[in-house]
Amino acid sequence: MSNQPRERWGTRAGFLLAAIGSAVGLGNIWRFPYIAYDNGGGAFLVPYLLALLTAGLPLLIMEYVVGRRYRSSPPGAYRQLSRPAEVIGWWQVAICFVIAAYYAVILAWAVRYVGFSVNESWGDDPNAFFAEDFLKAGEPGTFSKFVPGVMWPLLGVWLVTLVILWFGVRRGIEWANRVFIPALLVFFGILVVRAVTLDGAGEGLNALFKPDWDALTEGSVWVAAYGQIFFSLSIGFGIMITYASYLGRKSDLTGSALVAGFANSSFEILAGIGVFSVLGFMAAQQGIGVNELATSGVGLAFVAFPQIISSMPGGAFFGVMFFLSLVIAGLTSLVSIVQVQVAAVEDRTGLSRKAAVLTVGLVLTAVSTLAFSTDGGLTLLDASDHFINQYGIALAALVSVVVVAWALRRLPMLQRDANATSAVRLGRWWLFFLGVVTPLVLGWMMVDSLRTEFDENYEGYPTSFLGWAGWGVAGGVLVVAVLLSLIPWRRHGDIGGPAVDAGPVDDPQPKEGSR
Repeated sequence: MSNQPRERWGTRAGFLLAAIGSAVGLGNIWRFPYIAYDNGGGAFLVPYLLALLTAGLPLLIMEYVVGRRYRSSPPGAYRQLSRPAEVIGWWQVAICFVIAAYYAVILAWAVRYVGFSVNESWGDDPNAFFAEDFLKAGEPGTFSKFVPGVMWPLLGVWLVTLVILWFGVRRGIEWANRVFIPALLVFFGILVVRAVTLDGAGEGLNALFKPDWDALTEGSVWVAAYGQIFFSLSIGFGIMITYASYLGRKSDLTGSALVAGFANSSFEILAGIGVFSVLGFMAAQQGIGVNELATSGVGLAFVAFPQIISSMPGGAFFGVMFFLSLVIAGLTSLVSIVQVQVAAVEDRTGLSRKAAVLTVGLVLTAVSTLAFSTDGGLTLLDASDHFINQYGIALAALVSVVVVAWALRRLPMLQRDANATSAVRLGRWWLFFLGVVTPLVLGWMMVDSLRTEFDENYEGYPTSFLGWAGWGVAGGVLVVAVLLSLIPWRRHGDIGGPAVDAGPVDDPQPKEGSR
């Protein structure tokens, strides 16, 4: 571990803004609205809220407690829980590396689309413009040339991200989120107000929120609800363990988790209102059903929305607000993802923060640029994203819960640690939800996902391509994690074996981070 005193959040509000900034990302805007619409509309909110209360928040609290108690990045924190468990921490670090490499590229696309919105550069065919003119996308697995229109903004995204991280937790990450989160609320708030005043917005909102109660009898709807919670709360891949490691010993953990969790869900619902108001307008303009326009992910942001922007009054302004919102939401999440790797390098090698930022940043920038700013970047991103989410984040979360709850039986200890300083006390319900409900749900998600995977190739991609760009990436991060965990820690970096159950200890440093 680094010999430098561990950094600390300046205020509790700063930590909360950073946690919310990490959770509120691209998936809130382009994934949740469609998932809700496709899984029962308004009725989907029932399993969604139950998933938040029975799995999302309990796991979030666990990660907060582990991070604060052991004051280390995921590898160091899990190492203190149990020496063999260190591999889980490195697994999460490796997952973050893959996600950061492609996540930055999507931000680069959004940066370009801020400019494209001004004069609606996509013309009459946004789909062809995005795939052919802008990305110059080739066949899956084809990497024949760099795309300058992607490469240069991508380098700019990495420069901004690393500058924020360079200044540290308090003067970098906390300060950035104090600026970006209010800005995001303003930009996205303007967008939503404009969206709900469009002709046809009511039809879009009716399509989103009209409840289909029969959908609640389908297991796939419940799997979708739990999946959305896990993927949107930034849990399962080390971010919240890392962020909580900079908290003071007296910090209120359960209260902070409740604020962050419900803030994230509130933004998702707000995003649903904005997105489906706009889809309702487009459906009315074209005389078609909202169901013919509803989509998610890259297609929604970079194809459907540009088409809508071209047909609405004041479209250029609306487009700028939308893509600026994407950039800000994505940037706060990217900073948190890269911070996991920076913290792990600091703790493992004893490097200073600035040296760790440079080391991680240079490697990530090189990999991100070489792999994703080429004509094969779009399909590589799509496959990597799908497999690292399904068989990286979700599987790592399942393993971490099973190990902590059942193999090590540390939940009662973590419960006492949280209750010692938190306003909302954890009872047996927390042990039950985290020890029983969460593993069962995550396990079922794995089974359900694998069944779909083996029925047909994801997006119809060639098996050989999915072998290395999908399964290879998901399996590769686990292999890397095992290898890293086998390397002995140096004396200054060895944080010892399992910690004794001593409860919260007195904080030897000022407490401003806990207020």
